[in-house]
Amino acid sequence: MTLYQHMFLFCSGLLATSLAAAADDVAKHLEQGSQYLARAQFADALTAYHAAIELDPKNYQAYYRRATCYLAMGRGKAATADLERVLELKPDFNGARLQRANVLFKQGDLDAADNDYNVVLNHDPTNQEVQDKTTLIEQHRQFRHQIKSAFESGDCQTVELYISQIIETQVWDASLYRMRAKCLEERGEIKKAIHDMRIVSKLSTDSTDVMFETSKLLYAVGELEDSLNVIRECLKLNPDHKNCYPFYKKLRKVVKSLETMKKKVANSDWMACLEEGQKTLKFDPTPSVQLNVFKITNRCQREAGHIAEAIAECNEILHEDPSDADTLCERAEAYILEEDYDSAIEDYQKATEVNPEHRDAKEGLEHAKRLKTQAGKRDYYKILGVKRNANKREITKAYRKLAQKWHPDNFSDDDEKKKAEKKFIDIAAAKEVLQDEEKRRQFDQGIDPLDPEAQRQGGHHHGGFGNGFPHGFHHFGGGGGGGGDYSFKFNW
Repeated sequence: MTLYQHMFLFCSGLLATSLAAAADDVAKHLEQGSQYLARAQFADALTAYHAAIELDPKNYQAYYRRATCYLAMGRGKAATADLERVLELKPDFNGARLQRANVLFKQGDLDAADNDYNVVLNHDPTNQEVQDKTTLIEQHRQFRHQIKSAFESGDCQTVELYISQIIETQVWDASLYRMRAKCLEERGEIKKAIHDMRIVSKLSTDSTDVMFETSKLLYAVGELEDSLNVIRECLKLNPDHKNCYPFYKKLRKVVKSLETMKKKVANSDWMACLEEGQKTLKFDPTPSVQLNVFKITNRCQREAGHIAEAIAECNEILHEDPSDADTLCERAEAYILEEDYDSAIEDYQKATEVNPEHRDAKEGLEHAKRLKTQAGKRDYYKILGVKRNANKREITKAYRKLAQKWHPDNFSDDDEKKKAEKKFIDIAAAKEVLQDEEKRRQFDQGIDPLDPEAQRQGGHHHGGFGNGFPHGFHHFGGGGGGGGDYSFKFNW
């Protein structure tokens, strides 16, 4: 045997050993992939199948199993590509052809699916399942003809009727979702249209235009942050998209302004929040942006003392979405400041019906009911003539003004002096309650901290004036007729 023959035999042996080892590795990867697939660990299964195909690019079983994994993940396009490769390598693999036919049917490619089904029937004419599929395809062809005709004529009712009958089978057909989305949009059911457009985006090869349309729909219903996120996805795919980029710049400015407003609210800078809201509306006065601004500024209006404006902004929001529990609570708070307790109670009740777990609504309802009960009793805000959201400086100013006016030393007539005494006591009581954070909190909850009976009912115990006067103001004593010689120690 020549040296060449020895070398040939040696190399052949090495090659055979290498091929055998590779075949063993492929088998191991396929087995691992099957185990992962059985446990629904799709990512791990794909990794195993990728490795098998890399070792043996002509192994049709590896492609077939990977296609099965893709189908389990809902990735129809990737599965179709693998099934086509399987049939290139092994054209008589009817299991793969049937699988491809099913995928093509789901994708709405009825002619290609029908061809595959008929090839399977040529080999197995008695296959009832495939016979049923070919019959169903013919029905779907007729439905699609009706859908196309109705869509072109603007008959959305017919479009939706027929799509609802075939879309569960042709679940990966983007054109069906797109047509239905257009009809839903025309009927004003924008959120349903958005749902369909998101599906179109996942099913489309080039989804940038779909993303732009979806972003605009989200913008139209006021979901601005979601709209911005979608337009960003569009720009990731195509940074120079002629529609996405200018819309992105506009939307980003609006969202940034809304974030600034929220920070102003967090810092209780109510007027700055209102000013930022005006700037936002001047830049973009569209209704969806206006509602987003109002959702922030209605509280700022209320806290700034603009009660009518706060209620009006809440009305605008609730006109678009009567079930907005947060806004119902905000409007109820404004009604309380207006002392319209019945309207506040009604709003809180609606909020609890919409969301039975809404804590602010439940607590607010009880609060409003207590305030309504309290309305016939002493109202410290009314005594001082201040709003319920008055700050300490406003309360002190009102107190001093009234105390000067009703100080008993200012009156000589006995009847007038008695009237002044009562007024002065109420004024001092109002100051004591409203300038003490804990007492004011109790009063705002419907419990008078200076009323012993209310304290017993409310489960609290605080001292009141008793029979004396606060702040050094003592009852009159001493002799003398007429005005008497009264001594007051009045602390300003």
